[in-house]
Amino acid sequence: MARAARVDQQPATGTTLVLMVGLGVAFLLFMAFLNVVKNGNLLNDSNLLYAALIFYCGAGTLYLGFGITGTPAYIRYASLATWAGLLANTGAVAHRWYEAGHPPFASIYEMLLMFVWTLAVLTLIAEKKYDVKVIGTVTMPVAIVGVVLMQLLRTEVHPLVPALQSTWLHVHVTLAMLAYAACALSFALAMMFLIQDQVKTETFLAATSLFGIATYLGILTRFEKWGGLSVVAWDPEQKAEVFLSRGVRLYLVIPDLGWLLLLVLGAVAAPLILYSVWRNGHNKAMLDIANRAMFLSISLQVLALLFFALRARDGRYASLDVDGLFPTSLAASPFILSGLVGSIFVSLLYLLLLWRREELQRMLPGAEELDRLTYKTIAIAFPLLTLMIAAGAYWANRTWGSYWSWDPKETWAAITWLVYAGYLHMRITRGWRGRRAAYFAILGFAIVMFTFFGVTYLLPGLHAYA
Repeated sequence: MARAARVDQQPATGTTLVLMVGLGVAFLLFMAFLNVVKNGNLLNDSNLLYAALIFYCGAGTLYLGFGITGTPAYIRYASLATWAGLLANTGAVAHRWYEAGHPPFASIYEMLLMFVWTLAVLTLIAEKKYDVKVIGTVTMPVAIVGVVLMQLLRTEVHPLVPALQSTWLHVHVTLAMLAYAACALSFALAMMFLIQDQVKTETFLAATSLFGIATYLGILTRFEKWGGLSVVAWDPEQKAEVFLSRGVRLYLVIPDLGWLLLLVLGAVAAPLILYSVWRNGHNKAMLDIANRAMFLSISLQVLALLFFALRARDGRYASLDVDGLFPTSLAASPFILSGLVGSIFVSLLYLLLLWRREELQRMLPGAEELDRLTYKTIAIAFPLLTLMIAAGAYWANRTWGSYWSWDPKETWAAITWLVYAGYLHMRITRGWRGRRAAYFAILGFAIVMFTFFGVTYLLPGLHAYA
């Protein structure tokens, strides 16, 4: 009787969530419309991207609801929301193209615009053609983070610098965005394979903690003595970073924020330490404490994100290099912001796995099918990466007189290519399947993300405009 009652209640629960998401989307769109009417500027890529963000958030919520409950209605409406977001995203691409007079490939903002568009397309293909319905629980949050970052980046249309005034720009960046989106899809499929291949949940706990440690250690490279955190100064009139000299940014120090992030680093590392103690002593109580520590670390990470957003948003701080107070903005620190958001997202995915692993496994395709799909996706991504590098080398020779300059972006693109080449080589010649292949796919996507974001903000070079 109790089981029958639960079954009878499931459609109502599904209807409730769909209704709540629908009302939320409608309310946000209505408020955005009122603001647009007030400003008198309806069609621009900023408004269209905001609409895409609303639909992607609705889709992400429903995909997550499906991952938790398995209610089929969630997938139908999540797909509709993704399609709506894709249409708005397409409108933003078209408007940007029309406004700039060239395809939107000339800046990190425009490349993110195309990356999110491609990721949404591949999400729908994987869901419809290959029946990987849970794929949106991973890809939609990535798309949401991408759109949020675009809201912080410079959006002005500028004339192309001479190096970008070439048809090869369109070829090179189109190949890059298609390849990177395929790599993101292969990452999601590889993670799902590991779940289906019975990798222990505590192993995911350790990996989640390691990801958080790496993220916060990267951010804390900006830690200053006396506990401050250095961020880039921002010129609100020019909407650009402030430079002391060519290639040398002006850094400001936000007091005490470094101490908070150091505390969060300790909380993020605690689950891994407790996991190690459990591995050595096999004390199950330690594993339970490690999972509770993960809850605490998520709370502190959210707190750190809020404090960073409040203090970095339109604040004025001193510099160690120049006297006086200078403004900063969230737009000046997208790398830090994306790291904070990304770590929270990965931690929440672990909680989903911890609570609903059996339900997730029932909803996913079999391990062999996921392994095959990961291979097929990388088999598509690798030729695109190869053509991207070849097109970039030919373009570089025409522009700078050299096929290869060992620029940081070129170097890391080559490293990415070698990792995926290694994956295909070991699979074809050595018959690698299963976990080793999945780990290769995950490593490859981590390098792709560093090549796309990390190199752009941390390693100056010829590709600084990208």
